[in-house]
Amino acid sequence: MPGLGLGACCRTEREPVRWGRCVSLMAEQRVVGMAGELILVVDDEDKITGMVRQYLESEGYRTLAAGDGSAALELVRKHQPDLVVLDVMMPGRDGWSVCREIRSEGRIPVIMLTARAEEADKLLGLELGADDYLTKPFSIRELAARIRTVLRRAGGGAVNAPERDVATFGPLVVDFAAGEVSLEGNAISLTATEFKLLTTLARRPGRIFSRTQLMEVALGGYYEGYERSIDTHIRNLRKKVEPDPAEPRFVLTVHGLGYKFARE
Repeated sequence: MPGLGLGACCRTEREPVRWGRCVSLMAEQRVVGMAGELILVVDDEDKITGMVRQYLESEGYRTLAAGDGSAALELVRKHQPDLVVLDVMMPGRDGWSVCREIRSEGRIPVIMLTARAEEADKLLGLELGADDYLTKPFSIRELAARIRTVLRRAGGGAVNAPERDVATFGPLVVDFAAGEVSLEGNAISLTATEFKLLTTLARRPGRIFSRTQLMEVALGGYYEGYERSIDTHIRNLRKKVEPDPAEPRFVLTVHGLGYKFARE
């Protein structure tokens, strides 16, 4: 069966969507689903919210829903979801400002949804700290695959990495096990993607990683056409971990090849 595009069909692979069960208020306070990861779905269209929630619940996730930005932030602070699926265009507070606030308060992964396909919008979402970006109409199975990928990279370490709990690089300290980073004694808040990139590079100082390798190893998968999104994540990472982002000391560019972490 072809991927389910929103607006194209109202049926998942398993069963019809029963809208009466899934219609949300501005914020659905009740956590629904089994004992899997908790996903907050934020969209002002109840039909989309209901369809996404039902499919995710059928995959074993627990779900919450919000219909606007303020309600979303309330649920984030109350329930601390494992991931937020966040629509950009909403009344009141839009997805951009909500993503910015979520990111300022922690490292909960965010996948942005938007009807706008322009590259500038995708880059803006990544600049604000979003972990992934999906354009409407989209396949609900692709969204579920993206959620699995983002959750996997948010929770795991670098593949086949040598076990080292804490590494110190001059003023930069990375606690791989605790997921904590500090620069000159000051704690730094990284997104899940930024921490995974830093972990991948810092565990192998001197090794060059291509953009494709960083997508596959650090981001958990390869998406054609998204190689340059790595540049945006690296730029955001440098702003946080480099004493002078204009003159990187730790995360270095190897022109024509990719990136590497400086040797101690």
